[in-house]
Amino acid sequence: MVTTNLQKDFPRSLDFVFSVFSLLGSLEIVLSILLLALYLYKKLSYFYILLFFAILHVLEFVGKVFVNHPGPVSKFFLYDIPFVFPSSSIKPGSSYPSGHLGRTLFISVIIFYIISKSKKFSAFQKQIFYLLIIIFDILMFTSRIYLGEHWLSDVIGGSILGLSLGFFSLAFV
Repeated sequence: MVTTNLQKDFPRSLDFVFSVFSLLGSLEIVLSILLLALYLYKKLSYFYILLFFAILHVLEFVGKVFVNHPGPVSKFFLYDIPFVFPSSSIKPGSSYPSGHLGRTLFISVIIFYIISKSKKFSAFQKQIFYLLIIIFDILMFTSRIYLGEHWLSDVIGGSILGLSLGFFSLAFV
């Protein structure tokens, strides 16, 4: 129902924009951003951040293999870019949970933390960065449903997974 309503209410001109968000949430892009963030902010423990990032993917895979939750049917599929990263071609079965949301929110937690600890930004600049991250996360959440890649339950599950493991990884900093 949510997928149908989003596709009905949003203009089709958003197919390409949301497809770009889909690419930005892929493993290859998020891992590159995470490694760059860890390189630039050396105070974080690489080991625990990367360990929990790996655990996120193991739990995503386990969920998709053992939770019988088929994704949306092809009539909902609106992805509009003739390119996908290799990680997107792995289809272990079900669509629960959304790995894109898990990765996106995991890295959002890490970047929020880095910004909060940075002395290079004023309080106002930090608020702007936080707002931009939240807007990005909302767009990623919406895009996964709008493109017909996931159901609402998939993105909620991925969001909970990414947020919780992001916070767990920071507990070891």
